[in-house]
Amino acid sequence: MALDGIVIANIVHELRGTILNGRINRISQPENDELILTIKGDSDRYRLLLSAGAGLPLVYLTDETKTNPITAPNFCMLLRKHLNNSKIVDIYQPNMERIVNFKIEHFNELGDLCNKYLIIELMGKHSNIIFCDEDMLIIDAIKRVNKFVSSVREVLPGKKYFVVDNFNKANPFDLDFDSFKNIITNKSQTIEKALYRGITGISPLVANEVCYRASIDSADSTKSLTDEAILHLHRNFTALIDGVKEGNFSPNIIKKDGMAVEFSSINLSSYNNHDYLIESYSSPSTMLEDYYASKSNYNRIRQKSANLRKIVNNHHERSQKKYDLQVKQLKDTDKRDKFKLYGELITAYGHSVEEGTKELKAHNYYNDEEILIPLDSTLSPIENANRYYKRYNKLKRTYESLSSLVKETAEDLSHLESIQTALDIATDEEDLNDIREELVAQGYLRKKASKGKKQNRKKKSKPLHYISSDGFHIYVGKNNYQNDYLTFKYANGDDWWFHAKQIPGSHVIVKTDGKDLPDKTKEEAASLAAHYSKASKDQYVEVDYTPRKHLKKVKGGKPGFVIYQTYKSMVATTNISGIQQV
Repeated sequence: MALDGIVIANIVHELRGTILNGRINRISQPENDELILTIKGDSDRYRLLLSAGAGLPLVYLTDETKTNPITAPNFCMLLRKHLNNSKIVDIYQPNMERIVNFKIEHFNELGDLCNKYLIIELMGKHSNIIFCDEDMLIIDAIKRVNKFVSSVREVLPGKKYFVVDNFNKANPFDLDFDSFKNIITNKSQTIEKALYRGITGISPLVANEVCYRASIDSADSTKSLTDEAILHLHRNFTALIDGVKEGNFSPNIIKKDGMAVEFSSINLSSYNNHDYLIESYSSPSTMLEDYYASKSNYNRIRQKSANLRKIVNNHHERSQKKYDLQVKQLKDTDKRDKFKLYGELITAYGHSVEEGTKELKAHNYYNDEEILIPLDSTLSPIENANRYYKRYNKLKRTYESLSSLVKETAEDLSHLESIQTALDIATDEEDLNDIREELVAQGYLRKKASKGKKQNRKKKSKPLHYISSDGFHIYVGKNNYQNDYLTFKYANGDDWWFHAKQIPGSHVIVKTDGKDLPDKTKEEAASLAAHYSKASKDQYVEVDYTPRKHLKKVKGGKPGFVIYQTYKSMVATTNISGIQQV
């Protein structure tokens, strides 16, 4: 992801078209490093979010409301004192930096018209919101920085505001060919690094895009470029920057397999292939809000599921160790038939064995070969035979016992792996509730005793819903309970069922309404089954599919487990970017 100078330029372009000349009539500080300004424009009211969070610095328009502290923080009170009912007279981005300056006009205590500056710096852990007077002296900041924190720049009341230029980057708007060439050829490094390290506002994402448009490998060394290649690279870079100058932005989010992976305010032609889906937006604010909302939800669910993952992983690790030991012990019982044969042959030929003999050479009448049988010289032939029969019977009993135990442990492992997959697929708390219930039901987790009043019934999670290119409705179970429900309660006998072959994953049901299923829909349903499986990171996965009527529930089996004899298979891609989700 890249909140780079181009995205900031897009945001400034949007803000100039919406809140410029608007009046600030409310200021709140819901978080320690976050402000929300409510601004009255000519025809509408806007909320502007300014966040200087180290992990998530942002500025965009939003409709979201947040709960404010009972007592407003000092910085918020200061802004209210100076800026209530003030007018935003200019919004600009200095030199393509990740900085937005708001020039604000207001009347002071004496009734004189004066200007102030509210500056948000979007620079990772160095992000800040700084309030300055018209001489660019700092009045205060949402994060005060003293000389013990930074020896380069203090951000304290009374200090002069300035932007630190540690990297001596060039302004992209001022670059002619000679300057551009000098940046690229200055030292040996990759072309991508030369671009984003030498030019302000350019992120690795944009640098890679410029190289792609110029048909140059961004990982190549700058020393490998010819003058002609540098000229071609400069032309593509200039064309991109000219679009930014003219306000030609294309806010978009790049998704892979339904997950947002990048965002940008330019068209990323390097992502124009079947592996990615490009979702366009009319507003950079909406783009940023959607992108970070999806990321925030993903992180929140991962955090909430951490305890469940630990429980499942611990049980899986124990079951795996138990399974490995049982398989080893089962393999040791392979000798049982040999001991039975020794007993038979000793019984058949033992009359010819002399006392004190340590081995018997006998004819194996099963394969017509000679066999050498070890004997205990202190025992009689019949006692040696009985000794081998006892070893055979012991191993036989062990084999019969272990065979069922190995099967049971293998089923436990498969079940736990299906829960691990369900945790990876989970998208909301309702999904986690289903998984938690299953862990309690299977004895992996203790049920919490309810205290006091009867607890409200929890919302049930819903399967994922897609529509195929041919208009068929496709449903994907996100956990074993949903898989059971979709397959044995929701689906009819003529509906089709898809599942990754011998791999934990989702049951995928295609509702047919009595119609024949087109090949394209089968391919899309198979891709969903492949994607929502343990093998989702593979490019291709083998998928079984069959009409629902051919499935049977395993008697006494774990939830989500089925048996079937009649089926077909296909190899499907795990890429589902082209399938419409409802």
